[in-house]
Amino acid sequence: MQWRNSPSRFGLVSITLHWGVALVFFGLFGLGLWMVELNYYSSWYKTAPETHKGIGILLFLVMLARLGWRFVSPPPPALPNHGPMTRLGSKLGHVVLYVGLFAVMISGYLISTAEGRGISVFGLFEVPATLTAIPDQEDVAGVIHQYLAWGLVIFAGIHALAALKHHFIDRDATLTRMLGRAAK
Repeated sequence: MQWRNSPSRFGLVSITLHWGVALVFFGLFGLGLWMVELNYYSSWYKTAPETHKGIGILLFLVMLARLGWRFVSPPPPALPNHGPMTRLGSKLGHVVLYVGLFAVMISGYLISTAEGRGISVFGLFEVPATLTAIPDQEDVAGVIHQYLAWGLVIFAGIHALAALKHHFIDRDATLTRMLGRAAK
């Protein structure tokens, strides 16, 4: 399999970034749901949020790389059987996913840095707190973070259903291209 995207399929880098981001996002979502239920006496009370934050920062960096990769190696063009509305829906859907992912990560950053402390990423480096003057920053960002995360989970589910619809009903190569197979 080739590294870069071709006119007929996604390359290894795009496929790895796509499925990796999805896996990490859903893992962070599950970790987030679990950690907010922890009590002060849980051995994970401090560890789970620090892990969530560290992975979230790394995911942000991966998403920046993913965005850059789209310019270096553009995705394959839409399949010939996709009409104008399908093409528009695909473009808008991907914009929603990208903007949503960045927004949920930025809101997470705003929660974590509201008190002026940076975010340590597994002791490797620290992301400084640069914006701390928003009124009720932690609470407002927390609500936004929660709703965005739920919205992304729902939208990612719709995205997956659309891919399955293309595969099983339309019988086109939309899904198989993201699995590394060429469109026929």
